[in-house]
This record gives sequence, structure tokens and C-alpha cells, in this order.
Amino acid sequence: MNTNFPKLHNATWPGIVGKGPDSQPVIPFDKMLEMTAAAEVSGNKFDGVDLGLLDPHINIDMSDDDIKRIADKIAGYNLNVGSLVAPIWGGPTLGTDDDRKTFVELVRKACHFGKVLKDHGVRQYGVIRIDSASGPEDWSKDPKKNTQLIAETFRAACDVAADYDEKLAAEGEICWGGMHSWKYMVETLEAVDRPNIGFQADMSHTLLYLLGYNAPEHRILPENYDWSDRATLEKGLKTVTDALRPWTIDFHVAQNDGTVHGTGSHDKTGRHCLATDPNGKLDVAKDAGFWLRDRTGNLTKKFKHICWDGCMFDNEVMYKQQTWNDILAKLVEVRDMHGWSE
Repeated sequence: MNTNFPKLHNATWPGIVGKGPDSQPVIPFDKMLEMTAAAEVSGNKFDGVDLGLLDPHINIDMSDDDIKRIADKIAGYNLNVGSLVAPIWGGPTLGTDDDRKTFVELVRKACHFGKVLKDHGVRQYGVIRIDSASGPEDWSKDPKKNTQLIAETFRAACDVAADYDEKLAAEGEICWGGMHSWKYMVETLEAVDRPNIGFQADMSHTLLYLLGYNAPEHRILPENYDWSDRATLEKGLKTVTDALRPWTIDFHVAQNDGTVHGTGSHDKTGRHCLATDPNGKLDVAKDAGFWLRDRTGNLTKKFKHICWDGCMFDNEVMYKQQTWNDILAKLVEVRDMHGWSE
């Protein structure tokens, strides 16, 4: 069956995240675009990119004309733009009142950036990605109060995003307070109580929800779990996805070897593994179905694209074109199994 949805995207921010003076050099934005556009598998190409609105790739305060130049550049590679990552880490939700105002203002700037891309024509789908910009340790000092602070900040951000007809997707990741377990993530989303808030699932990060990193009280897989026990893994994946799938509006395909990892200034979180990593614990294409299909096996079709997130790969790996060909091949496999035509 020939399918044309979901569209297949690569992420640009792996050229930045985990890089820097205390790690490896940033991979230039143009290079990320070039390698994405050059990837090809059996006639399949990437349809687009998801953008991290992060220095040094992109200055969130650039002029509209500069944003249009970025749009022209991306379109010149025959790529679209999908979701955008708002650079909200300068405004932690569990910081000061001014920090929370900064958070909301950075979301507004990301929404404006997205509007210029929409008006240009290069962006026709996707969301604005956020997180709490605060760690689990800060959150755990007063869980009830801090969940409310996060929710209050997210509500204000949602109200701003609604003016731009944007949805916000909170990324579930063990390094973000109030989002560091599958249950806390649901509680935070419920507390926000806005129609334009949702969840961004990343297969690497959500696998760690099952292991209870940073939230052992919500661990699902048993201690000393034997990864060859596929039935127990699938039961755990079903528990997490049944809880979070109704909220899911953005999706990252990824592999994980069951360990945590951090480089540069990035806190330890789910280790993104290569698509071909023999230590990967997920059957990526099959397990993507837990997110892309409902409890009865029907496609949800709740988002128009899926994206590969390969944060914190070594530069030596990222500069190899074969890496991106392998990633594209895995995304094609997901679409072949769970795609549709429009």
C-alpha cells in the first residue's frame, strides 16, 4: 500500500543539543539541512524538518525578513517545516514570577516565528514544543504547589498560543520536573485545562517511564527486568500509551538501549540510539503503533507528521550520510506499517 502520511521529518536541534564548549562543536544548521535533503531510501526522501529555535542555528529575535530567508532556504531543499521547539529554558516554570513571564514571552515569539513560516507556505502542520524548564529535584520540594505553578504557566502560554491558532505539546522526559513520570505527566496536563495543550511522545524518553528513572514510585517493569521478555515490555508500553495517547499531538520516532545519557550541559535523559543499534530495546516500527493506533488498533491520525530525534549522537556519526539514510529507512518502515493516504 502506498501511503503519503504521516510525513517524515528530521530534527535540526541534534546539531546543537549536547554540543558546545564542554562537548563537541555544534553542527551548522545548513549542514543539518544538507544531510537531511541528501538522504534517500528506495526513492523515499525526508518531507521536512522540525526546527529548534535555538542559537546558534536560529535567533528567536530575528526579523520577519530573516525568518522568510530561513523559510526560503528550507524550501530550497524541497523540505517543509513541522513542529518548532520554543527556547523556554531561560524562563523556568519553577523559578521567579519574572521567569514565568519570560517563559510565556518565549512561547509567544515561537508562535510568531511559526506564523511567518505559515504565511510563507513552508509550514502547514505541526505544534510548538515546550517543557517545564525545571528539574525533578526542584519539583519534588513541593509537588502539589509546583505542579500548579507549571500548569499556571502553561495556561498563560496556551492562551497566547491560541491567538496564533497554535497548539503546545509538552515533552515527556525524565529530566523535566512534573513530566518525569507518565503519571505526573498526565496530572500536569489535566491541571492545565486548556484545549490547545497536548503531549509530545518521544519513544526513547517514554521507554524510560517504564523503568521509573527519577520516579521509582511509577516504575512499571520489574527490577532486574529481562529485556528478552517481550510480553512484559508490550504490556508496560500499553499501560503508558493508553494513559498518554489521548493527549498525544506530536511524535518522535527513536530508539533507546534502556539507559540514561547526557552530554555537554544537557541533563541525563533517555539515550537516543542509532536506528541500527543492536542494543536498542524497542522494535521501533512495531512499537510506534502503540502511539499511532488506538486501543482497538485503528490509526488515530492525530498528527500529520512524525519526526526522528537523534540528540547527543557523536559528531563523527552525524557527519556520515549513511546515518541519515538509516534513520530515513526506519521512518519509512514506521509509515509502511502505520501510514495512510490523503
